[in-house]
Amino acid sequence: MAETKTILRALAGEVQDVPPIWMMRQAGRYLPEYRATRAQAGDFLSLCYNPDLAAEVTLQPIRRYGFDAAILFADILLVPQALGADLWFVTGEGPRLSTITTQAEFDALKPAMDIHETLSPIYETVRILSRELPSETTLIGFAGAPWTVATYMIAGRGTPDQGPAHALRLENPALFDALISRITAATIDYLSMQIEAGAEVVKIFDSWAGSLPDDAFEKYAVEPTRAITRALKERHPGIPIIGFPREAGAHYVGFARETGVDCVALDNSADPDWAARHVQVDGCVQGNLASRHMVTGGQALVDETRQIVQAFSKGPHIFNLGHGITPDADPENVQLMIDTVRGG
Repeated sequence: MAETKTILRALAGEVQDVPPIWMMRQAGRYLPEYRATRAQAGDFLSLCYNPDLAAEVTLQPIRRYGFDAAILFADILLVPQALGADLWFVTGEGPRLSTITTQAEFDALKPAMDIHETLSPIYETVRILSRELPSETTLIGFAGAPWTVATYMIAGRGTPDQGPAHALRLENPALFDALISRITAATIDYLSMQIEAGAEVVKIFDSWAGSLPDDAFEKYAVEPTRAITRALKERHPGIPIIGFPREAGAHYVGFARETGVDCVALDNSADPDWAARHVQVDGCVQGNLASRHMVTGGQALVDETRQIVQAFSKGPHIFNLGHGITPDADPENVQLMIDTVRGG
């Protein structure tokens, strides 16, 4: 079915009259059916680790909207948990982890090869989805990029400026580099198992790449993504990979060439006309409507959607948001976006 799947065609470099579309966090709290299933699960982590319910929430936006791809419902912080970090979620505040800031704390982590017992329910979710998704719908697996995952492991939570991670990379580069290497190895194995279970594409989310200064961007955003991409393509020839170095700015230019990814996802700060000239020349791009339009809707949503489609119309493009949809989004605005992309 690969030749009929519009996402895979875009990732292979095909220019299509109507770009395929999916949406980051498309399975989420803005949907009443998701909220009902999460209540059934009891809490967020229980939902992630329940294959039947995780598959159900992954399928919900496909049933409602007919997106061209489904992305596995999971969380980027499951990898640090599988490595031995404590992970919990505080209602209204987000994730919390035990921190890795000393050699002793790092030494207590598991080897990368030992993550699979913890993550086996995630692989089962992928297997369920590969059976149950419509034949035309692409299944996307994902993981967090090493830098982004490290920022949470070092600070124990999300931070406005990733300050604790920046401090550790400057003050104890040997420890920081060892942590990046451990996460990189675990990410390769995690994504490889997702592919073996049925994922047809994988995406690497580097949500905090934009906070890396120039010299560190190459070492901690480009190099780990290159290592992951190279290893996955050696194990799984032909597997398409999407990279998302969010807020990379000028570093978007050449990112596909430098890392080997098949598509570069763009945040909404990247001007589409600029990105068409400087990023899309190297292959497929994904994005990049501002998430706020899913809340406000109206003509501004229609106009910006049309502008993005037009800007990227001469090259391979997957329409998406520039970041994840927010819980306060109106499901009707999602439908308006889809209708605009598909109907002109």
